[in-house]
Amino acid sequence: MTNLVERMLGLRELADEFCKDSFRRMSNLAGGVRLEVKTPLKEETLTMKYLLMIYGNEAHWDTLKEADRHKIYKEYMDFTADMKKTGHYIGGNELKPIATATTVRVREGKRTVTDGPFAETKEQLGGYYLVEAKDLDEAMGLAARIPSVRWGAIEVRPINSHEDM
Repeated sequence: MTNLVERMLGLRELADEFCKDSFRRMSNLAGGVRLEVKTPLKEETLTMKYLLMIYGNEAHWDTLKEADRHKIYKEYMDFTADMKKTGHYIGGNELKPIATATTVRVREGKRTVTDGPFAETKEQLGGYYLVEAKDLDEAMGLAARIPSVRWGAIEVRPINSHEDM
C-alpha cells in the first residue's frame, strides 16, 4: 500500500510540474487529476511582438461624414475582434488628438515641458496595436488590414522584449 501511495504522490508532483505554465491542475474528491487549459495553446510557439503604429492626418477625419466615420469604426471593431479570435491581439488604443499631447525633455537635470507633439509632421500618431506574429511578414499582413492604411500609414516595429529581466 505504501508503494502505491508513493507512486500517486510522485504522479501529483509530475502533474504539478507539467501544469505550472499552461494548465491548471484540478483534483476531484476521489483523488483523480483533471487538467484544465489556462490559456489557448498556439500552434506556433516561436512568435514576436510588434507595435503597429497608426499614422494619419487628423484633419482628414474632420472631413468625413458621420456615416463614414461609423463605418470606419465598425471596420476597426471587426478587425480587432478577428485579431483577438486568431490570437494575434495583445492590446491597442486610439489616441486623443495631438492638441492634448505634452512633450517632456530633461537636459542637464532641468525638465522642460511643451504642449503638443514632439515634432511637426503631416501625419500624426493616432493609435496603435500591440500584436503577436510569427515574423515580420505576418505583422505586415496584419498592418495592411488596418482600415486607415487606405489614407495614412502603419509603421510596423518589432518589440525588444525585456520580460526575462
